[in-house]
Amino acid sequence: MNTLYLIGTRALVIIICLGLAACNDRAEEKQTLAPVAFHQSDECHVCGMVIADFPGPKGEVVAKGSVKKFCSTAEMLGWWLQPENHLTEAKLYVHDMGKSAWEKPDDHYLIDATQAYYVVGTRLKGSMGVVLASFSEEAAARKLASEQGGRVLRFEDIDLTLLQQTPAL
Repeated sequence: MNTLYLIGTRALVIIICLGLAACNDRAEEKQTLAPVAFHQSDECHVCGMVIADFPGPKGEVVAKGSVKKFCSTAEMLGWWLQPENHLTEAKLYVHDMGKSAWEKPDDHYLIDATQAYYVVGTRLKGSMGVVLASFSEEAAARKLASEQGGRVLRFEDIDLTLLQQTPAL
């Protein structure tokens, strides 16, 4: 009887452990890839410059187990548009400049880059290259475009040709 009891107990423990392990895998699968705060010492994944040294919105690509940070939205999108960089399990984030100061964007307002409105062609200064101001709301993007010049684009409108243009002076 004791042998039967031990075998049954061991089987039950194994089943419970396997069940818990399976639940843990499902929890990891459902895990969201949330944005990560920028720090004073962070360097741009593309150019290596210190991100905090520049005004304007920044970008980041968050994947399971890695975060790539960029000194501007244009740097991030230029990197992302390279076919070898399309990570299927990644989220792209940019600062919402409708809720942040241009000189020091607030990491509490990082938004999904694929849903953002972008203003290109302003006279605003960023890190280098084309400056893309990012917004969660179309009205805020249109307001900046009317005040600073430029035009409003969506994520799918941005391509490498646009990013290689000479910035407005």
